[in-house]
Amino acid sequence: MNKQIITGFAAAMMITAAISCQPRQKEPQKVPAETGETTVGQSAKPAESGYADVNGLKMYYEVYGEGKPIVLLHGSFMNIPLNWSQIIPLLADDRKVIVAEMQAHGRTKDIPREFSYEGMADDVSGLLKHLKIDSADILGYSMGGGIAFQFAVRHPEQLRRLVVLSGTYAHDGWWPEVEASYATFTPEMFKGTPIQKQYDSLGNDPARFPEFVKKVLSIDLKPYDWSEEVKKIQAPMLMAIGDADGVRYEHALELFRAKGGGKMGDINGLPESRLAILPGTTHIGMMLRTDWWIPMVKDFLDADLHAPPPTF
Repeated sequence: MNKQIITGFAAAMMITAAISCQPRQKEPQKVPAETGETTVGQSAKPAESGYADVNGLKMYYEVYGEGKPIVLLHGSFMNIPLNWSQIIPLLADDRKVIVAEMQAHGRTKDIPREFSYEGMADDVSGLLKHLKIDSADILGYSMGGGIAFQFAVRHPEQLRRLVVLSGTYAHDGWWPEVEASYATFTPEMFKGTPIQKQYDSLGNDPARFPEFVKKVLSIDLKPYDWSEEVKKIQAPMLMAIGDADGVRYEHALELFRAKGGGKMGDINGLPESRLAILPGTTHIGMMLRTDWWIPMVKDFLDADLHAPPPTF
């Protein structure tokens, strides 16, 4: 087994380990295969759930809480219960939380369409129209971060503020060893993992799981670079990465500087956008640092970004 295959295998195992060690709710989640709802925590149940007809796709979604809307976009191979079950209650206490499953993920069945960040961003736009929501905050993690960037580029009129956790806007935003590892992933590496078990349990054909893995990987096996478009995004953004993430520090810093960062705020004032680098945090570990980034996200979404910096 060569070094690249070992790297890919290790990454797949990290996904499994991270999901398995998430803190458990006191009551088990309930994830029916077709039309049922996800029960999150002891009392949080979706106020609304169903399927939205968008761009030839029947997109499964759930809505929790009341207040300003925020859309959560999951990572590769994930779905609502795997990515967001621990997070929804932390955000739904004072805002409307919209979660959806992207093309081929969870209860959103695949269609004969290229798998792309652009297409999934258009699907999110269609979902907001289906829900009759004019604009919303968008939070994307990993693959969801790429979708969030494309949503901001393609549908700026529907965006209020943007939050990207451990996501990139160009393929070389990943550390070189991470980018190289994508080509080493195989469906066999996911055999017996929670990812495969969730895929099977949500009404998908188990025989098509290898096809699902290959399709999801396809978007990271070809170069992409949205640097110029992303730097022109007008909406305020919060970009957060871990100091042991798969995302290069320079990649995040380049965007932050383009959004007005890189200056002393006491002299020049605070930029509308923000950057956070969480210590002791890996790519997968970002989802386990909710006690850190949830308060950061809430503060960013609620802040008066035109207020002067604090003085003594």
